[in-house]
Amino acid sequence: MHKSAPPWHCDCTASATTAPVAAEESLQSSKTDSATTKSVIRPAMYTASLSTPPPSTPAPARSIHWLLVLLMFSMHAAPAICSHISGEFHTADFFQFLIKFGFQKADPPTPRSVESYGYIYGNVTSQDKYSAPVTLAVLDKSTFIDFYSNRSYRNRETACAHMFARLQRIVYDPDCNPQGKRDFLRRVPCSRGELCVDEDAPSNVIDNHQFTYVINLEAEPRFWYVALVACYRNRTTCQWHAHENLARLSNRSSSILSTLQYNIHLVNVHPNNTAAHLLTYQYSYDQQNLLEMYLIFMLVYIVLLPMQIYAVRRQKHPVTKLFTLSLLTEFVSLSFITIHLILYAANGVGEPKMQAAGDVLDILSRTTFMLILLLLAKGWAVTRQQISRTGWIILMSIWIPYCAFHIFLYIWDRTEVDIISDIDEYQTWPGWIVLILRTMFMMWFLYELRNTMKYEHSSKKLDFLLHLGASSLVWFIYLPIVAIVALQVSPMWRYKLLQGITNSADCMAYCVMTGLLWPNRAGQYLLLAGTKYAGMDELDEFNEAPHIVRERERRRNSPPDDISIGTSSGGGGGGRGMVLSTSIPHSLNGDLLDAEDLAAELLTDLNKNSHIVA
Repeated sequence: MHKSAPPWHCDCTASATTAPVAAEESLQSSKTDSATTKSVIRPAMYTASLSTPPPSTPAPARSIHWLLVLLMFSMHAAPAICSHISGEFHTADFFQFLIKFGFQKADPPTPRSVESYGYIYGNVTSQDKYSAPVTLAVLDKSTFIDFYSNRSYRNRETACAHMFARLQRIVYDPDCNPQGKRDFLRRVPCSRGELCVDEDAPSNVIDNHQFTYVINLEAEPRFWYVALVACYRNRTTCQWHAHENLARLSNRSSSILSTLQYNIHLVNVHPNNTAAHLLTYQYSYDQQNLLEMYLIFMLVYIVLLPMQIYAVRRQKHPVTKLFTLSLLTEFVSLSFITIHLILYAANGVGEPKMQAAGDVLDILSRTTFMLILLLLAKGWAVTRQQISRTGWIILMSIWIPYCAFHIFLYIWDRTEVDIISDIDEYQTWPGWIVLILRTMFMMWFLYELRNTMKYEHSSKKLDFLLHLGASSLVWFIYLPIVAIVALQVSPMWRYKLLQGITNSADCMAYCVMTGLLWPNRAGQYLLLAGTKYAGMDELDEFNEAPHIVRERERRRNSPPDDISIGTSSGGGGGGRGMVLSTSIPHSLNGDLLDAEDLAAELLTDLNKNSHIVA
């Protein structure tokens, strides 16, 4: 799973194209803000007419190339997720979803409760002259589902009628429904330098802005949805019509291609009271306190990473080097995401590309950690120095596609999940596949660990493998369990729960592995040098090296070697002498040994008989 913003805050109603958009001018100043980039949603047919298909490229020779391609694509495909949105809306697009934002529960009505309300405020203007306005809608989920689903009618006149059929009965309108209780709609664009025509309470409008929505529901936190739609209400008949029909009604076509600019803020406290909530007021309710959580984990990794760098400098070993790479990747990932969250808290935008890069690096870090566990379970650097070529091919042919599929899930989750759905990545079919693959990796890990322990006799190595298996099993199995439990958790809390448990489990796994591979301990069960019997000399003292154990078992089940000890006394002097005779090792009677094995066996026999010589 990725560790930044959830997918439901992105624009994904249709194909997305990017267009440079100038920010809205301030109402009391002539200075303009710098240009920004915004994902503009267009209908699929309209987008297809503007874009050309990308040229085909030959398949890469290496699988790792695909991982780099997916990394770059994820950085460009990820839409901006922000509480300060600005961009353009073309009436030819008919409908554009802007953002989904969670507002906190409001305090009971008191003179100070206004500070706890949510606010949506901003400016919507246009350089074009409009014969009729378009509609800005801010709806909660109960009303937005019906509104959103009816947009798909092919006839836009019919779509407008159905989209507002329910809303027109509950929304306040001074001409058509003065008894309405809800304030969901605004007619835009607004005249430059003036409030929107629907703002009948100017005192509620935030200074220097044209409209303000106040979210003051006390029942519970909930999501609100902001969208622009090219529909307008006839003030005489009170019927809803599509903006494109203005050309047919007025014999003019210029209004079809009209464009408006919007600059909208969404915050969870009153904009004049932000100093007391600097770390949370810009965030949707389901993401609040994420910054504090990431800052805590950053402090842990700032301590953990130098410790591991110190360890790998003292212990140059393939396992510790690979683990250090995984830990460094996780630290860089966490740094990118934390920087994004800090900037987001400051300006409501952050650095979306840095966030996407951090998410992909987090995926690579976790999959690399999984690779380390599988290699240790196979006994690499514990009971054997090398893994066979076939073993490496099998391992890489499974691990690399798993990494690629995990990154594909991240991209798919951020681009294809429906806007109004409250599901997370592990409630989709790619997410279930990833969980199943993770479970299969866990079973493979246990199988390899069992085989390694079956042929290991060193008590210290067995103790290491037992600790490795127990801690790794918890790390493998926690995510499927948490994903199932999260189904019963409210969407307002689910994302923070998943992020908290995922980050905590990964951090704990890195801490445990750092302890297991610490130089003072790892020297007891890791093969630290590069020779065939590297690291065995320490075990030889206790007769626990594998080749000594095998020799002991062989001697126990076969006739003893010929060892004769004789004494002789001199004829007249009574002198005594000792003669030690030892045969060639018994193993030479069977399979022939190479020179290195022969030397090892002879050295072992010499060590065993050294007390006799003495």
